[in-house]
Amino acid sequence: MNKVIVTMLAIIVVLGASITAVLIFQPRQKEQVEIKNVGEVSQEEILDDCTDEYEGIQEDTLKANSEQEKTSPNCSLTINTYYKKCGHTTSKYSNLPADDVNLTKEEIEEKYKEYKVEKFSSNELILYQEKEGECGEHYVLKDKEGMLTVYQILENGDEVEVETTSVSIEYLPDTDRINIMNGIKVNGKQALNQLIEDFE
Repeated sequence: MNKVIVTMLAIIVVLGASITAVLIFQPRQKEQVEIKNVGEVSQEEILDDCTDEYEGIQEDTLKANSEQEKTSPNCSLTINTYYKKCGHTTSKYSNLPADDVNLTKEEIEEKYKEYKVEKFSSNELILYQEKEGECGEHYVLKDKEGMLTVYQILENGDEVEVETTSVSIEYLPDTDRINIMNGIKVNGKQALNQLIEDFE
């Protein structure tokens, strides 16, 4: 009889221990699953109306900053002028006037309405315009009293003496002397200066 009671008690103790173990350890596993799920959710990107509004504000700010590029104090200015009558384009280079520093492209366009803005950046501004007449940089080289002389050709075709050089015609080759007697036409000051240097 004692063996039966001991066996029964042993079975009850084992069952009780098993039930207790199941009850104690099962909630922990459930908690771990919940923690794992929370971790997975937190890694997802959460989008809502606030996120869309924030992204919109960021895009507007970046757009405004890019549109607000302004001229700097060391910005260079180039003015290209195309003359319709002669078909030439002249370029004038200078530093940007102090009044034009720290202006946006829109402000430059407003200030220089007669020009087209060809290039705009903080350190370079290129403006373009067209004019009806001639560029005023048409020259002819001729002989005057044995010296190479520069004449400017006016829009009406008249020639005005601009400079008598120190180049003596008598020491030039025959071909050059004949060309100078007939008049050598040249366009632009740079080309004019180069031609005079070639004769020296």
